[in-house]
Amino acid sequence: MKVVKAKNGNVLYFSRLPIPYLRDGGTAPTQYYRHIGVYAYRYGVLRQIVELPTSELENSEKLEQLRWLENGYTIRALECDYQGIGIDTPDDLLSIANYELEL
Repeated sequence: MKVVKAKNGNVLYFSRLPIPYLRDGGTAPTQYYRHIGVYAYRYGVLRQIVELPTSELENSEKLEQLRWLENGYTIRALECDYQGIGIDTPDDLLSIANYELEL
């Protein structure tokens, strides 16, 4: 998953495709961020978001975080140096069967 964030660190959008898209080609005007996905919730907020109906953005990208953003909730993104691997499909899972983690 990829993420675009505002200058204050809040998430603007998540996507499964590289974003922002460089319409005119050339070099990236901004840094690309990959999303790892560690979340912390206040109890009251968690109770609210589980009651939200699925949204159009969520259905198009298959990312529940878009439901929260579309309903006005804030998600903060922090940068880290961790370089993990993404497992988003059954084929991704099969491809890591022989993957050895470096300690």
